[in-house]
Amino acid sequence: MIDETYMVLKRAREFPKDSWTLKRALDDGAYDNLKKAVTEISQADLIELVKNAGLRGKGGAGFPTGMKWSFVPKDVFPKYVVINHDEGEPGTFKDREIAERDPHQMIEGIAIAAYAVGANKAFIYCRGEFALGSRRMDRAIKEAYEKGFLGKGIFGSKFDLDIVLHRGAGAYICGEESALLDSLEGFRGQPRLKPPFPAIKGLYGQPTVVNNTETVSTLPHIVANGVDWFKGFGTEKSPGTKVFSVSGHVERPGNYEVAYGTTLDQLLDLAGGMKDGKTLKAIIPGGASAPLLTHADYALDFDSLKEAGTMLGSGAVVYMDETTCMVRNALVTTEFFAHESCGKCTPCREGTSWAVKVLRRVESGEGRQEDMDLLLDIANGMDGRSFCPLGDAASWALRSNVKLFREEFEAHVREGRCTFDGEHKELVGARSGIDTGISQQGDEGLGGEDRLS
Repeated sequence: MIDETYMVLKRAREFPKDSWTLKRALDDGAYDNLKKAVTEISQADLIELVKNAGLRGKGGAGFPTGMKWSFVPKDVFPKYVVINHDEGEPGTFKDREIAERDPHQMIEGIAIAAYAVGANKAFIYCRGEFALGSRRMDRAIKEAYEKGFLGKGIFGSKFDLDIVLHRGAGAYICGEESALLDSLEGFRGQPRLKPPFPAIKGLYGQPTVVNNTETVSTLPHIVANGVDWFKGFGTEKSPGTKVFSVSGHVERPGNYEVAYGTTLDQLLDLAGGMKDGKTLKAIIPGGASAPLLTHADYALDFDSLKEAGTMLGSGAVVYMDETTCMVRNALVTTEFFAHESCGKCTPCREGTSWAVKVLRRVESGEGRQEDMDLLLDIANGMDGRSFCPLGDAASWALRSNVKLFREEFEAHVREGRCTFDGEHKELVGARSGIDTGISQQGDEGLGGEDRLS
């Protein structure tokens, strides 16, 4: 059994009753590291600091943050920082909690990132469904302006910064950075052709850094404690900590912050083990798009999961027990991708819809033995042939289910029915009444003084 390693969730866990308030944030040292950055560290040195720390993006791709910043041209203005707070990956709810429980940490991190790349305007692209988080971020931004942490001449320096909170309409495709930028500009959210990359030509055709919520929330801790401290957590190539959103058939679903390199077994222990003592059958290790694993002795870091044939992705870990129908798992996952496909390219638009039709046929007991090879063929037609990673992701999830659990697919066809009857209807513990520790999206947790007029 291991303990959590708090960094991004430290304030939220230590002061759960008021961690989102300005008073609590200031009492706990909020904005001290922004002051240190803009008054004591040059922009070039700050980029080098983040490079040397080895911070990697925590939204899915894991690209080195400092390296991404270094791609931004120094002599082109204006520049922008855009925060990807869309978080549409199924099973992922870490960014939502960060914004709800500690918006001032997030704002401080955004300001540090903007200072590093020379941007004077930042945008938070917030998923439209995040009602409570958006209200708390809105309030926190207003408070930061009132205290002089945003606006003109921050901490007496020449650094100015404005932050705009922009709520999207809940499209999964807008988690892809170029589709996010199109949506932010007022267009339909569809991916752009790359190159040019956003660092060169992004929002409004200007140099733009797109970072994830958890990524920027880590920055104040690196500025405060330095490279050696940060590298003291995790592995050589994946330093630091990661917030994993754990769900499925576990006793205690929720967000858990641990050092990279923690195993899936250890994470499962933190979540109380498998619900009702049932046997582990499969794991989604990094969001719905990540290929499945069938046992939990893998380390949770970028390289280890890549070697295992899957990926760390957004950090959404779903544990499934012996009662889970993997045909239905493939169907539910593929239905999601088909629904969220933007329709821009044929392989993704047609491939996901076609796969859904075949999977529905198999799940209902009307499948054919050749359907398994057909599903693999559809997956191959999407993988590497789609305009953006959505089609690739859909193919990885589909192929993984069919290859690892082909006997289960064949049994559906052979017996002419779903072999799990009604057991799998609660696929990953939905509506189980378990308290996840994540607040609802209404006004719960907001006193009258915490609502914006």
